[in-house]
Amino acid sequence: MLLHEFLDETVRRQPDKTALVCDGKHYTYAEIDARVAHLAAHLQSLGLTRGERVALFLDNSVELIVGVYATLRLGAVFMPINPMTKQEKLTYLLKDSGASVLLTHHSLRRAWMDALAATAVVRDCLVVGIPMETLPDRCRPFPTMGISPQGGRSSATIDQDLASIIYTSGSTGDPKGVMLTHLNMVSATLSVSGYLGLNENDRIICVLPLAFDYGLYQVLMAFRVGAALILEQSFAFPQAILEVVARERVTVFPGVPTIFSLLTNLGTLESFDLSSLRLITNTAAALSEQHIRQLRALFPQAALYSMYGLTECKRVTYLPPEQLDIRPTSVGRGMPNEEIWLVDEDGRRLPYGSTGELVIRGSNVMRGYWGKPDETAKRLKPGPIPGEMVLYSGDLFRTDDEGWLYFVARKDDIIKSRGEKVSPREVENILYGIDGVLDAAVIGVDDELLGQAVKAFIVLKNGAALTEREVIRYCLGHLESFMAPKYVEFVAELGKTDTGKIKKTGLS
Repeated sequence: MLLHEFLDETVRRQPDKTALVCDGKHYTYAEIDARVAHLAAHLQSLGLTRGERVALFLDNSVELIVGVYATLRLGAVFMPINPMTKQEKLTYLLKDSGASVLLTHHSLRRAWMDALAATAVVRDCLVVGIPMETLPDRCRPFPTMGISPQGGRSSATIDQDLASIIYTSGSTGDPKGVMLTHLNMVSATLSVSGYLGLNENDRIICVLPLAFDYGLYQVLMAFRVGAALILEQSFAFPQAILEVVARERVTVFPGVPTIFSLLTNLGTLESFDLSSLRLITNTAAALSEQHIRQLRALFPQAALYSMYGLTECKRVTYLPPEQLDIRPTSVGRGMPNEEIWLVDEDGRRLPYGSTGELVIRGSNVMRGYWGKPDETAKRLKPGPIPGEMVLYSGDLFRTDDEGWLYFVARKDDIIKSRGEKVSPREVENILYGIDGVLDAAVIGVDDELLGQAVKAFIVLKNGAALTEREVIRYCLGHLESFMAPKYVEFVAELGKTDTGKIKKTGLS
């Protein structure tokens, strides 16, 4: 089974059923399939071949979804990129992946035009939206529906081939490209949609960016079971989203703690008919017990799933809703078709009741990090069967006497804010670019709304003068908004280790 074959099967089974609601428009599965076929044929005519990378630098849109499936049909590898990504990082991602095609929107041209100018790896750039008077070299309008050239499908792809590269922040400061095969993504799609009980009658709202794997899998799971996907840009305007939930009779609401915190603090929920909701799912960071109680009180008819996952394997655990009252702080047990256990610092398996690093074994585990063998070796290590590799999560958990998992801490210092991973090193690199900054350290601090907020500690050079607002404004101009510090504290000095590294212990 290949990832795009889920769509093929659903089109054959129910071509006239609604597949997508986006920007007020309804698309049937047959209409989505026709758009995918048209784009795939166009990309094939441009010379896109099996194994090449296609960068999707787009907001949530029908074009992004069509781009995913058209790329897959040609045996190429899709690479979703957060539309908030700035030029410097976009340039790095294009160069690092060797992407030969870029699909983007003219509204994002401030980032992609400079990125294209800085790299020669991209052969063709297809631009959605009103055509600019003069398109840069290598750029052409995104193809509109019409008579397609023949072709648009590869027959050579197997499930060991890469389907996607999803970049995630790394502790070294450079984003890492998580390599996922068709087998990896099919396995995860089947397992998660299976334990959630998704079906063709569901209407799934997605307010999460599709560059975030949690958002992306809402598309993959919906198209696998034949459900309708209600795709929105974000949760920036909660009242408007609730209107959509009521109007479209949404049954499944995936979110992260930031979204649910905003939701539970709204005082006007009673004015919306939200009785259609049957499932609420949460991952990226754990829900607090308070939020769990509030959500269950607001939506007593909806089952609430608390989950834990990693981009490197999509999902790891889930807590069945009936366990919430018994163990509300647990993230559950391993999902179907997966084995998990804890190990000590020497890699020895630990019994129930212990604390250790979580290890994941299954067909959902990534192939590694693109072009980073040393980073890959730190996370993928030999498993029980000779030649097999298992994933060391880098996260510490404890188990109770029955094997239920409870998150303890991250072994590295990655921050999870708004459901996104933030590399302190990446933020620090930007801070060091500010004139007047001598030393900088970034940590995550607990935040009820964000899960964790980014906090920067800065030592200024002699005679330099900066304000908190100036630092934050600079970061917003060079980083995605979720990576910019919420707090800035100026300090006289930062402690150093014997090797000259800044010590973050004690910072808060």
